[in-house]
Amino acid sequence: MFDFRLKVFSTVARRLSFTKAAEELLISQPAVTKHIKELENQFGLALFDRRGNKVLLSPAGEILLSHTTEIQKIYQRIEFDLNQLNSAFKGTLHVGSSTSITQYILPPLLARFHNIHQEVKVELLSGNSEQIEQALLNKKIELGVIEGQSKRREISYTPFLKDEIVLVCGSKNSMAKKDEIKPEELKKIPLLLREPGSGTLEVTADALKQKGIRLADLQVEMQLGSTEAIKSYLQHSDCMAFVSLHAILKELESGVLKIIEIKKLPIHRNFYFITPQGPEGGLPALLIQFLLRNHNF
Repeated sequence: MFDFRLKVFSTVARRLSFTKAAEELLISQPAVTKHIKELENQFGLALFDRRGNKVLLSPAGEILLSHTTEIQKIYQRIEFDLNQLNSAFKGTLHVGSSTSITQYILPPLLARFHNIHQEVKVELLSGNSEQIEQALLNKKIELGVIEGQSKRREISYTPFLKDEIVLVCGSKNSMAKKDEIKPEELKKIPLLLREPGSGTLEVTADALKQKGIRLADLQVEMQLGSTEAIKSYLQHSDCMAFVSLHAILKELESGVLKIIEIKKLPIHRNFYFITPQGPEGGLPALLIQFLLRNHNF
């Protein structure tokens, strides 16, 4: 339904490459050039500045992109509202989610979603919470699912499900004999932390701060970019780590990892849906409602 020339334009604007846009749209590069030329002729303005191998948006292109984004949202809402009349949903939905959510929460739910809405194609981007927020602001995704608790004014946050951050160690760690430690003992324990920008790190740092403990007070052996890397590292070291409870259910069941309680320091958080400020509609609203109704955590 959305004007294909505008779709070509927005893809080139997002990728800043005629070649990559052609690959994404599954058309030839000359076809991409033709559509852009038609738009430029229609408006009598250059939409891109071509500098050698680089492609940049011109001032006119910046203006058209802002309007194109709004037009896309309107079309998405039109399609959603009209499709509700006959329960037909079609199109591509670009979703971004935090690494842990991508690995441990979404896959089974997306499989069930696909079984019901087979005409909806979901393209999933993974990254830390900060990266997913930025992808939403850069229009690379229409919907995000993150684990952080920072709030940006340009973004709408909707609670999804609850999670708990727990302190864990490998079963061979000498600390595994303990069931509980005091918060101040954390300063003497070698720890693994997630990378800057991680929602898990943000929530952990905030909880520790309320007990007068800064990240700088901790013995951080290493910061790793994924929970899977942390879980593997724990099994070969005397470190401990803060991780999502959802991420270690199998390891707890098999006895590979053990939770060590921190006295009077529970760390709870919400996972959030993130969307641009404004009315929700279209496929993002469809997936949000499905996930809210069907998660069993």
